Amino acid sequence: MRIIQGKYKGRKIEGFQLEGTRPTMERVKESLFAILQENIPNRVCLDLFAGSGNLGIEALSMNAHEVVFVDQKKEATKTIEKNLKQFNIVAPIYTLDYLKALDLFKQQQKKFDIVFLDPPYQTDYIEKSLTKLLELDLLNQEALVVCESDSLDKITVPFEAYQIVKEKKYGDKYIRILKKMVQ
Repeated sequence: MRIIQGKYKGRKIEGFQLEGTRPTMERVKESLFAILQENIPNRVCLDLFAGSGNLGIEALSMNAHEVVFVDQKKEATKTIEKNLKQFNIVAPIYTLDYLKALDLFKQQQKKFDIVFLDPPYQTDYIEKSLTKLLELDLLNQEALVVCESDSLDKITVPFEAYQIVKEKKYGDKYIRILKKMVQ
């Protein structure tokens, strides 16, 4: 995998092979960050199912103020640490279940401008994450949430709380970008 844009453009990052994981394809990532590029500088981001840190590191390359990385697998967070180290980046990395991480962020009074949700496909984690982000008030006004899945049916949206900004299919993957509605 390589960084597509920004100050680390062209540099490679490590991945890993764990059942149920797959990195975001480069062409998908390139298209996604072309859409997001104006929204990333100086923003606080959450890479909730971070894997190798691919999406969060791309955001940092494009001058995100901070990215918080979360994955429940130790091998994933060790890979993120290794990838960040090669860029001399210090960032918070949590080896935690996603729901426990969100509860922790509430305790820390942390809020996010952009959230990347790329969980294992055979789960309902996107819907649960979207609901929990709202319940715990972890999103700044008009925050963006980027959801990736193998089916639009799995990106169930509480429509009264989120507006669909963009929706795109890439092969067998779907990306849906949501914006938190002003309340």
